[in-house]
Amino acid sequence: MYSKVTLGGHPVHPMLIGYPVAGYTGTLVGFAVYAANGQQFWLNFAIVMNIAGVGGALLAALPGFADWLLGIPRSSAAKTVGLAHAGLNVVALALFAISLGFYAGHWNGPPRGAALGLGLAAAGVVCTIGAGFLGWMLVQTYHIGVELTPEQQRDELAVQNAPAPLHIHHNRAA
Repeated sequence: MYSKVTLGGHPVHPMLIGYPVAGYTGTLVGFAVYAANGQQFWLNFAIVMNIAGVGGALLAALPGFADWLLGIPRSSAAKTVGLAHAGLNVVALALFAISLGFYAGHWNGPPRGAALGLGLAAAGVVCTIGAGFLGWMLVQTYHIGVELTPEQQRDELAVQNAPAPLHIHHNRAA
């Protein structure tokens, strides 16, 4: 288990990621509905969800960065995947922060067009989905944040030390 920031033995970073994901998704929904009907409520909804998403992302990034920096072994494939995961999350955070800066001052109007917010939120959600895929790869493939039982550790070592499978190629002459 490579997580350095834990609570009761459980990694903190995965506990916190649901907040920015929900906030970012809500931001996209808010901008989409605002674009469709122009009602100020939906712009305000997008702004509030964006604040929650950006705040949640900043909070989740702290233990995630600590785990990456201090927990994952250097020059491992997991370190590279973790860096890509972090990079996509930083890009998503920047896109949502730009959107927040552009729209936050329009809580009580005058209304602004939804195109920029919708585009930034959509791109941010795509980055978040990509980062989530890489985050799951860190857990599933590299067992980051997973405490293996002694039997699982033994099996993991056996698989890692096993010889490469033998491939037999059949050569057919026509």
